[in-house]
Amino acid sequence: MSSIETIGVIGAGTMGSGIAHVFARSGFAVLLCDLDQTLLDKSLARIRTNLGREAAKGKLTSDEVEAATARINTITDRDQLCDAEFAIEAASERLEIKSELFRSLDAILPPSAILATNTSSISITKLAAHTGRPARVIGMHFFNPVPVMALVEIIRGLQTTQTTFETVRDLSLRLGKTPIEVNDSPGFVSNRVLMPLINEAAFTVMEGIATAEAVDQVFQLGMAHPMGPLTLADFIGLDVCVDILRVLHQGLGDPKYRPCPLLVRMVDAGWLGRKSGRGFYSY
Repeated sequence: MSSIETIGVIGAGTMGSGIAHVFARSGFAVLLCDLDQTLLDKSLARIRTNLGREAAKGKLTSDEVEAATARINTITDRDQLCDAEFAIEAASERLEIKSELFRSLDAILPPSAILATNTSSISITKLAAHTGRPARVIGMHFFNPVPVMALVEIIRGLQTTQTTFETVRDLSLRLGKTPIEVNDSPGFVSNRVLMPLINEAAFTVMEGIATAEAVDQVFQLGMAHPMGPLTLADFIGLDVCVDILRVLHQGLGDPKYRPCPLLVRMVDAGWLGRKSGRGFYSY
């Protein structure tokens, strides 16, 4: 555990930025990798802004903000990850994308390095099979917004060793997170339970039972949820929700996980939620 000093984070989107933020804040050197330097620049600016918000709340000093930001180096060449003792990818939730990434990273990282994925539903065992280090492959599923949310789901693949698990558990604790151990199954715990809720909420809107606003109010006022399932779906991204539901449907073979046709149509229309400006609500 003490040998891990440099962290590779692959993918500079919302989740990758958040993961880089918490590792840098916790004292690790971070190599934030993406193909697009413009996206990397935006990611670094977002991290600096979010660290500044923490400083404004008295959680960090201005010197700590500067130090954390300075620990992040942005790179567009994956080969520069060759010195990372631990790497985590936060690419799109598609098996073919992550599989290619795992093959590439396996060839670049030191043989002793741990390779983690932030996948929210895809099989860790299946991803590990694309590498020569399945014993050192693990799921480390963060939640959005990463700097705020306390949970990390740690998912063992079939061949993940106890040493790998303990190392990633300890890393999570160093980040100030609460690690929860789960075994490899489509959607793990969080999305196996959450996505059917979002899917049924979409069906109630599609079938004209209630408006999106009404559905969300039922959960906020009746179940004390901080936000309703359709607001949450917009926040996650409707395309991500559909991708996860398809993984659940294929992996578990149960028709109850079939994505709601309304969700599929909205994604086809480009209505992806907050990130596109329109989903169940307009932003």
